[in-house]
Amino acid sequence: MAFIGTLRNKAGTWVVVFVFVAIISFVLQDLLGNNSVLLNNDDVGEIAGHDISLKEFQNAVQEREANYILNFNRKPGDREMLNLRQQAWELLVLRHAFSKQFEEVGVAVTSAEVDDMLYGKNVNDNISQTQAFVNQTTGQFDRNLVIQYMQSIRDSEIPTDPQQAAMWQEQRTRWEFFQRDLVPARERIKYENLLIKTNYITSAEAEQEYHNQTDVAEVKYVYVPFYAVSDSVEVNDSDLKAYYDSHKERYKTEEARDLRYVEFAITASAQDSAAILTEMKRIATELSQTEDDSAYAASNTDGAEAFGKYNAGNVPAFVKVEDLKKGNIIGPVLDGTAYKVAKVSDVIKDTVYSARAAHILIKWENETAEGKRAAKEKARGILNEIKKGASFAAKALEHGTDGTATKGGDLGWFQENMMVKPFNDAIFNATRTGLVNDVVETEFGYHIISITNTKDNTAYKVAVVERVIGPSDATTNEAYRRAESFQADLTNLKEFEERAKTEGLIIQDAKNIKSGDRRVGNLGDARQVVQWLYRDASEGEVSQVFDQQTEYVVAIMTGKTDEGYRSLESVKNEILPEVKKQVKAKTIIAKLKEAKGTLEEIANAYGEDAAVYSQADLKMNATALQGAGFDPKAVGVAFALENGKRSDPFAGENGVLIMELQNKTIAPEVNDYSAYELPIKQNAQTRSSFNIAEAVKENANIEDKRYKFY
Repeated sequence: MAFIGTLRNKAGTWVVVFVFVAIISFVLQDLLGNNSVLLNNDDVGEIAGHDISLKEFQNAVQEREANYILNFNRKPGDREMLNLRQQAWELLVLRHAFSKQFEEVGVAVTSAEVDDMLYGKNVNDNISQTQAFVNQTTGQFDRNLVIQYMQSIRDSEIPTDPQQAAMWQEQRTRWEFFQRDLVPARERIKYENLLIKTNYITSAEAEQEYHNQTDVAEVKYVYVPFYAVSDSVEVNDSDLKAYYDSHKERYKTEEARDLRYVEFAITASAQDSAAILTEMKRIATELSQTEDDSAYAASNTDGAEAFGKYNAGNVPAFVKVEDLKKGNIIGPVLDGTAYKVAKVSDVIKDTVYSARAAHILIKWENETAEGKRAAKEKARGILNEIKKGASFAAKALEHGTDGTATKGGDLGWFQENMMVKPFNDAIFNATRTGLVNDVVETEFGYHIISITNTKDNTAYKVAVVERVIGPSDATTNEAYRRAESFQADLTNLKEFEERAKTEGLIIQDAKNIKSGDRRVGNLGDARQVVQWLYRDASEGEVSQVFDQQTEYVVAIMTGKTDEGYRSLESVKNEILPEVKKQVKAKTIIAKLKEAKGTLEEIANAYGEDAAVYSQADLKMNATALQGAGFDPKAVGVAFALENGKRSDPFAGENGVLIMELQNKTIAPEVNDYSAYELPIKQNAQTRSSFNIAEAVKENANIEDKRYKFY
């Protein structure tokens, strides 16, 4: 039924055992064998006090994998499996962390509610919008069709025909998936609504929002940027410690590890390239002699397109049009990072015509008769200059108004009816190359056209063999030998650094690596490195040689941060710029306080780095000031002043300011502030939905140890 197709993207996360009997058997044999990890410690984490065993996690993964196969009719690849494992983990978080919260507050979904979502008054959108459940007479959703479908799924017998039985089972499985998903989804909605509905916006908050948007201040201020003080200011440990202590919550972290590593690139050598060229010369000879060009190309190429039909406008870039003769062999040609050989298998007449032209587009400034007349006169003037011998390409560059101007107006080859009709007709009705006698009007403007090639329906069947220039086994082995030689006998960081220096290797740093990370520095997917870092490594230990496909890697663990707060030492480099700002601010403030008089006089006394700005329409909800940039604190200081008053110098986001309030206009009271209440409430609800999920996860004390196995 059509409903089944609709549910493909909505199917749940539960699996019917028959789909994965073979997989489960294989996994259990692996897990329960003599070398089983289950005989040791098979926990992959903990959620809300519940230990997640490897078996439970594997089952959740298999549920997602089964669902993927049902949706896409194929097994997931390695990249998809990464996502499915993460989805499985999120499913377990929902199952153990959220479900416990549902129980504590009494959230439940009854069977009557499920029936109501299926065929009652509050039918789930996925059902009510399914064409299979729309009455063909009334055009409206018909709950009786849902009931009939459910009865047929429940009461019908399994067909005897194997193919029909498989289809029947798939339909039944999809429906079970869908029904099972209804309950946890509704529980989640109920729970979130229970908390979101507690959001309450007072009349005072609505009134404040009204003033935030409508009160206006006229301000004048002195601004001295932090860069007015040299970056070489002295920062002592007490300054760093004071900043760290007052901002400690920023440095709360999960468990993290640091490492350093060196790379040994696996790149093709000159000998590898020469060997591939020799091979491609052999292939060129064989291709010239074969009778089945497409089969030969398909079985020998590294590329995606082994055989195709082309016209002069879309032949492969390495093929010249003049070489397109039947039986001709082109190459080997170096094209980017690959050698290519082509054979023109046949030259035929196609049903589609192509042509090549260049144009100069002159647009009108407005669509009035006068505007169009001016554009036409300009275009004809340029056309006459070209007829008298001026360069078409030069005139295109000077006068063209579209993207072809820098290419001399060249449009390249294009097929018939790809362009708007007047333009198309002018080119495909032409019988000779060269300038079209008069300008051509289209909806875009007036075109001066030069036909490079008249229409042609010649097509070419071309076989292409491509061989990517890659490293040979000998080159790969040599890179591994170098990595293995580097790694041998290293026992500490000092030796690691000294050997890297001796061998001219660049050491890369990767800090704050989490157990679930897949990327390490610039290595891309380096999950095996992360697993070693958490499963086997200790500080100062050198790794084995890791195969990263395009390079070999040797790493050394350099640090560990336990869950909690990162140490002052580990965040010094992050803190230093902010502390320098504070030190600079003290210097600037002290100097500004010495100056007296008007803001202009104070700025002059400070020096050329100080400037005075005025802003006549500053609002409370503004976040930036002219000249000073983003600085909500400065906006708040301005509105806190009385008319005619001036603030003391203070540190803002990007520098030190002195604010002076010239005048503040308070918007008059209104009878009803409800219009300002709704946006605040909507923002609060949006934030609450995210915050609820994060709070539940935080309360669950989730410990993720999947790195032990994946």
